[in-house]
Amino acid sequence: MELGIGIGWRPEIADAVEGLPGLDWVEVVAENVCPGHLPASLTRLRSRGTKIVPHGVSLGLGGADRPSEQKLRDLAERAVALDSPLVTEHIAFVRAGGVLTASPQLEAGHLLPVPRTWDALKVLCENVRIAQDLLPVPLALENIAALISWPDEELTEGQFLAELVERTGVGLLIDVANLHTNQVNRGEDPAKALDELPVEAIRYVHVAGGVERDGVWHDTHAHPVTEPVLDVLRELRSRVAPPGVLLERDDDFPPPGELAAELETVRATVVNGAGPAARTDDEARTARAGDGVRVAAGTTDGGVRAAVGEVDPGARERVGIAQASLLSALVAGTPAPEGFDPQRLRVQSRALAAKRADVVAKVAPELPEILGAGYRPAFLAYAKYRPMQAGYRRDALDFAEQLLVAGQPADESARRLLTRWWQERAGAHPPRRTARIVRAARAALVRR
Repeated sequence: MELGIGIGWRPEIADAVEGLPGLDWVEVVAENVCPGHLPASLTRLRSRGTKIVPHGVSLGLGGADRPSEQKLRDLAERAVALDSPLVTEHIAFVRAGGVLTASPQLEAGHLLPVPRTWDALKVLCENVRIAQDLLPVPLALENIAALISWPDEELTEGQFLAELVERTGVGLLIDVANLHTNQVNRGEDPAKALDELPVEAIRYVHVAGGVERDGVWHDTHAHPVTEPVLDVLRELRSRVAPPGVLLERDDDFPPPGELAAELETVRATVVNGAGPAARTDDEARTARAGDGVRVAAGTTDGGVRAAVGEVDPGARERVGIAQASLLSALVAGTPAPEGFDPQRLRVQSRALAAKRADVVAKVAPELPEILGAGYRPAFLAYAKYRPMQAGYRRDALDFAEQLLVAGQPADESARRLLTRWWQERAGAHPPRRTARIVRAARAALVRR
């Protein structure tokens, strides 16, 4: 299936995307569109034959729990509504805890790396099979960028992806910007990963910009694509002709002319590459085996095959405990799990809190308007020990409740506005129905 050159569709650049010359397809964040009320821009693109691919961010297929059937039904519904040739998600976990670990369920609000272990591979493969059974079109999964590394990993990224594809037949969405990010942040060689992974399974490629600060690469999707990222795209192109390449931009959008120029740079990089014809499956297996990568298909290596067979009863629990421990350290201030770099965890923790503050400001723009310059420091103080448990909109309400209970903000007028905002969205009874929140809200209203 050939996709060609595409761009990530976002409401802020909808008009610009429609006007881009030579655009073959677009990708939309699945959770941001409603099948019964598609944006007019997407409807127009679809009517003129532009392919649209929904890209999910909330399934958490790398998590210890089985994927939510409701989330899978939602993703399937969007694929049908958009007449999509495939859907994509991430090799990541986004929540942890809950019934499996007898601990509070925590939300990361971010894509976090899966440990490259046999246990995690077993769980991921079973979750992928569940997803494949419920989706009406093929599934492809994306490698993610990460600031942190799991200790005692048993496979490289390329080996992990090769094993995943071998056991599930799932497609790959390779993000070359993420490969570059992992090179800077974790010392992983993109060329080695490309040598080890099954490039014939690639369904399309992501390209995005970022910026390096203090030796850490931030995959911002808000900066132009850099030459090192294009170099990784060239590395990939020298191995295979990808069916599609897509430019991602999520913030700080440039004028339409700059978007078009950046897209043309990506196109030229792909066209001028010296990619070979796609290999057959047997040729690919032979090549990877020659590179020292174990290939399971057709082998009789019973010991290793058993290590990646069906999920044993304890694998989900072991993965769940490990992921809950890490996520708790990142969002709830608990000690760093053994084997992790505490300094790198602190960097990741601050990044997660900053992202929460940014997203809450977008889903509830009245909060920074009411609180002014005090919004960000107040939210970061709140987020330090208050994990997100039910999404960003719930997070915004919880933040407002916490401020009101503490008698904040100090400015009486701002406190009245915040109280009214909270009451309009929380309803007659606050979600936790605690008397102290009711008293705080009533007291603030009395002071009008």
